[in-house]
Amino acid sequence: MTLREITQLLNGQVCIGESQLDTEITEAFASDLMSDVLTLTSTPMLITGLCNMQTIRTCDMACLSYIIIVRNKKPTEEMIKLANDNGMVVITTEYSLFRTCGILYQAGIKSLF
Repeated sequence: MTLREITQLLNGQVCIGESQLDTEITEAFASDLMSDVLTLTSTPMLITGLCNMQTIRTCDMACLSYIIIVRNKKPTEEMIKLANDNGMVVITTEYSLFRTCGILYQAGIKSLF
């Protein structure tokens, strides 16, 4: 499934990374604990409710390029700039973490664990 399709399913808004929307995504990881994100051994899409600079920095350290921020939280300009500098895609959705995961799982995105 492409990031474009994911964005449409989630009624999402692309904050940065429009040029990468045709990227295929097969698995995702959901967490608000960035310490859990740092333990990942693969590079799935991250779904999180944590919307601050630490999210972008942690994703950079974990080599994660695709981030969905839930609960209608909006990244700051500073976050968007850092994400852009690191070649990331940041998408926001009004849906909860639970609903977002359910929609994506039902659409065929696999859970990392």
